[in-house]
Amino acid sequence: MSFLYPALLAVALLVTVAAVFAYVRIQRQRTAALARAGFAGVPTRRAAVRRHLPYVLILIALPILLVGLARPQAEVTVPRVSGTVLLAFDVSNSMKADDVQPTRLAAAQAAAKEFVDDQPSTVDVGVLVFGDQALLTQAPSDDHQAALAAISRLSPSGGTSLGQAILVALGTITGKTIALPEEGAAPPELGYWPSATIVVFSDGQETGGPDVVAAAELAAAAGVRIQTVGVGTERGSTVEVDGFQLGTALDPTLLTTVAQTTGGAYLPAGDAATLTDTTKDIDLRLTAEKEPLELTAPFAGAALLLLMLGAVLGSRWHGRII
Repeated sequence: MSFLYPALLAVALLVTVAAVFAYVRIQRQRTAALARAGFAGVPTRRAAVRRHLPYVLILIALPILLVGLARPQAEVTVPRVSGTVLLAFDVSNSMKADDVQPTRLAAAQAAAKEFVDDQPSTVDVGVLVFGDQALLTQAPSDDHQAALAAISRLSPSGGTSLGQAILVALGTITGKTIALPEEGAAPPELGYWPSATIVVFSDGQETGGPDVVAAAELAAAAGVRIQTVGVGTERGSTVEVDGFQLGTALDPTLLTTVAQTTGGAYLPAGDAATLTDTTKDIDLRLTAEKEPLELTAPFAGAALLLLMLGAVLGSRWHGRII
């Protein structure tokens, strides 16, 4: 326990000692006066209780009230959703497919915006896009409007490199440039970032780039969890690329493997409505933070209760409060 005004504790001690001393002195003077008047005697136990209890209660209330004025505070552990969330969007050509209306990418944008709107200010949200390469378009911050604006600007083109997306996301979280280690080399030291989460919106169709599972293992070693959201249907659709019609379908296998490697979860979404509902199931981490809890009110309440009880008993037994 700490105190906002600790100097008042010394005042509380001095005032309490003075009050007790004054009470004892008054009682001795009263006893001596009764003895001189010929009323000396040994009071019964019940009479002694009735004589002293009201004033004892008031004397106990006094230091409690004064300690309350010193603004006591205790640290309590409060669970809260906080940390960093990087939303990683697959913007490859396959995300133009319309098996999720109006398109896979548009549906992912709508669901992600609703997800951002639901986040408290304690969660920093960033936006990353990936096709053949990955690019951070909005650094993580508590400015959620900036994240929403970045999501609105997404447009599809190129192939898909989920592995590169994971490496860039890890670099954003750790503040380091990250690449997969050469075969036989030790993995880079990234530290431990358990309050960071990467949420990937993709159809799971990988076309090249760094090894995805190896990148996910780096994330797992750094304590970063990856949640994947499958956008599309397994029956698939076709998209036009450079005048050619190409078939594309949701491939959940890679997305599931990536999520499970880091302790995250794969969330399938077959249509726009389901996709929006799916984002509500994204599991963010609870962190525990210590916050000061002021105890002035409980101290004041206890002192007031004792003062009232002492006053009531004094009035009833002695016809006066003091």
